[in-house]
Amino acid sequence: MTTVATAQEGTDTPYALSHLDALESEAVHIFREVAGEFENPVILFSGGKDSIVMLHLALKAFRPAPVPFALLHVDTGHNFPEVLEYRDRTVEKHGLRLHVASVQDYIDRGVLKERPDGTRNPLQTLPLTEKIQAEKFDAVFGGGRRDEEKARAKERVFSLRDEFSQWDPRRQRPELWNLYNGRHAPGEHVRVFPLSNWTELDVWQYIAREGIELPEIYYAHEREVFQRSGMWLTAGEWGGPKEGETVEKRIVRYRTVGDMSCTGAVDSDADTIEKVIAEIAASRLTERGATRADDKLSEAAMEDRKREGYF
Repeated sequence: MTTVATAQEGTDTPYALSHLDALESEAVHIFREVAGEFENPVILFSGGKDSIVMLHLALKAFRPAPVPFALLHVDTGHNFPEVLEYRDRTVEKHGLRLHVASVQDYIDRGVLKERPDGTRNPLQTLPLTEKIQAEKFDAVFGGGRRDEEKARAKERVFSLRDEFSQWDPRRQRPELWNLYNGRHAPGEHVRVFPLSNWTELDVWQYIAREGIELPEIYYAHEREVFQRSGMWLTAGEWGGPKEGETVEKRIVRYRTVGDMSCTGAVDSDADTIEKVIAEIAASRLTERGATRADDKLSEAAMEDRKREGYF
């Protein structure tokens, strides 16, 4: 007679995290690792969806204690008003400290000059790196993801920057399992990317699950735009439209949020989070590939800027 052992319910079932739970757990671990390893970290916070999710994860990582990091925003002077309003409201809601590095200040002092194309995104590097040096930040959290762009795809979670804030891909360190090496010399710092392994779809599914509020421009709305280099840009005082560029009203939304001068809107009727998720799932272009003029300055535009100290 053969006896079949009956396993007690639950004892032979290993604990398994869902895909989003695993990503969340990894990010929370990274935040806590940085808190234990560095003296003066800061979170880059633009009011865009990735930095919003990153802050949400930081709040979870240390709750009920406050987030032990300040926020840093590089303000180009051409930011979307809706995003700046969201940024300020979020800082006040959570009682956070906000550092602002202003591109306009550098232009007013003659340190930086306006570009012929009007975009200020490439001008962010100097204000960012000088703010890091002035405040002696030794770890800087960024919301970059590997699915966004090929230069970001090869960057480590802990990304060493030299005393000039420059990135050298050849100096990247191995990252085995969940072991991160934050060692750095005086004057150097480490850029940290908790969302490295997330995709755009992961971010939106997490926003839906957690009920995270976003600036309204991420959802379909009517806006005055004009076309330049195949993208719909917002009309405004930053320098658009030029002669021959026609302003029209369209139903659009933004997949990514940066400087108004280089961030294109996409035609969309996705006015709810469910519609946005369905739209992204059907897309074959990354958000930056579809909507960022600053990534089209050259074939290696992003890597060139990262080598200079960009996000």
